[in-house]
Amino acid sequence: MNEEIDLEEWAPGFVILITLVGGALRVLLLGTKGMWLDETFSVWMASHSPSELMQWVVRIDQHPPLYYFLLHDWIALTGETAYDVRLFSALLGAATIPLIYLIGKRLSGVVMGLAAAVFLALSPFHIYFAQETRMYTLLTFNAAVAIYALAWLLTDAHSVAPIGRQLRDYLHTWRTATAAAADGAAVLRDVGAPPRGWRGWFSRQRRAPLQTIAADLAWVVFVIFSTATMLTHNTAVLFPLAANIFVFGLLLFQRLNKSGAPPSLQAPALGNWVKAQIAIFLLWSPWLYFFIQQARAVDQHFWIPAPTWDVVLQTLRSFLNASAPMPAGQAAIIWGLYALVLGLGVVHFRRKLARFWFLAILFAVPFLGELLVSLRRPIFYDRTLIWITLPLLLLLAAGVAQLKNRFLIIAVVGILGAINLFSTADYYRFHRKEDWSTPAGYVANFAEPGDLVLFNSNFVVIPFNYYFKDYEELYSIQVTKQGLPRDLIADGVLEPQMTEADIPGLLALLRGRERVWLVYSHNAYTDPQGLIPKTLATQMKLTQTRDFYGGQVQLYEAP
Repeated sequence: MNEEIDLEEWAPGFVILITLVGGALRVLLLGTKGMWLDETFSVWMASHSPSELMQWVVRIDQHPPLYYFLLHDWIALTGETAYDVRLFSALLGAATIPLIYLIGKRLSGVVMGLAAAVFLALSPFHIYFAQETRMYTLLTFNAAVAIYALAWLLTDAHSVAPIGRQLRDYLHTWRTATAAAADGAAVLRDVGAPPRGWRGWFSRQRRAPLQTIAADLAWVVFVIFSTATMLTHNTAVLFPLAANIFVFGLLLFQRLNKSGAPPSLQAPALGNWVKAQIAIFLLWSPWLYFFIQQARAVDQHFWIPAPTWDVVLQTLRSFLNASAPMPAGQAAIIWGLYALVLGLGVVHFRRKLARFWFLAILFAVPFLGELLVSLRRPIFYDRTLIWITLPLLLLLAAGVAQLKNRFLIIAVVGILGAINLFSTADYYRFHRKEDWSTPAGYVANFAEPGDLVLFNSNFVVIPFNYYFKDYEELYSIQVTKQGLPRDLIADGVLEPQMTEADIPGLLALLRGRERVWLVYSHNAYTDPQGLIPKTLATQMKLTQTRDFYGGQVQLYEAP
């Protein structure tokens, strides 16, 4: 008992320390790796005005606009170097750590919350995406806030009261206290008037503490951040689906089990839940038309391959520990340990099954949902599911809490944390991103006025320009850049494939040119037949090549 009290008192300090460690790991070597294709695309999108940005999102992207709008404002404040733009993701990743602690504490106490915070802080999977200029840590942060608000509603008896009643009672109490203070001012003048200004406001809060409107605040937070989650990534529409499956299942169980023991979670009033869902839909509905447009485009043609069992298993392994390949025996021990702790997490909730199903449904419904959609058009992708690692890590933390013994808890958290740190070290040392600074510098060094720079994909013009524009401004380089087979700006097609029908257009571009550069990257998707270099070889002589991580630069000159 005393140990629990001590831990409760020390928990805020531990959370701050864990968050600082997790934040440091997310910022460590943040700007050292090159900005790859998707990251530079994020910067390119965010560099437009809000109206232009919205047009490009609808025209060529498959994601909602929230992340790009926030990144637009962030760049205006900080700049667009690799460190600056990645810092936004790193800070969001760090801010999610105390949130998972709060969820764990709400569901099962301080031990579960602290263990979950440690696992998230040291997660290689989350550290990796916290160092990317993409929307995935924003997705996780928004989902974490929404899950915490939902967990609060499921554990607060006031969630069955009509939405807004607590706020009305609070305002009534506040006004009554204010009126009473005003009416008694003359009487109290001799012994001292009541405090005014900010001191008076805090004095009144003692009469009507904010705790009395916690449920109403939770409803507001749940609605806002559920909407924000869906406006961060389109696949996040599976979040409200999972939440509704759980809540309606809980409501049904409570109705059928009136004579039995009450579940460990209390479903909110049906009317409140329906109102919240309507509010979420209304806030999200301005994006609905564009969501349908993007969904149709993805259904017609998308690059993600169909998921295999190996892909599914690798995704599950990555969620827990994105480690480099290990010897079979070592891997079996590590994954056996994870399986054991997860099993203990199930045992931990054996008397609180509703809490287990809460976490299980939040994890399983989006996971299985993407797999089901992939039967028609593959969309299953580990990073789009990053937010469902939160309930998975919470279940792992529940297994730690089940151990009871303090020294055993510390040992297991230490072992799993050390495994994650080794994997994180592998990421820092060995993981490479596309190196677009090399082709940009190489072309800038040897470019001559009038050169034509071709790209086998109009998409890869963006990462090339991210590094090349500084050389253009510094050395006044005069070259013409052109994506193939069509230009991104003029045609608004992100990654068209080169076909034989596009060869006459390429030949027209070559006419009268003395020197032509080809930046060749991502060609397996955009030029699978190698038509561009084959055509160039029939018209000009290949005189220089330079490999870089992610592609090759070729220089062709007229014979």
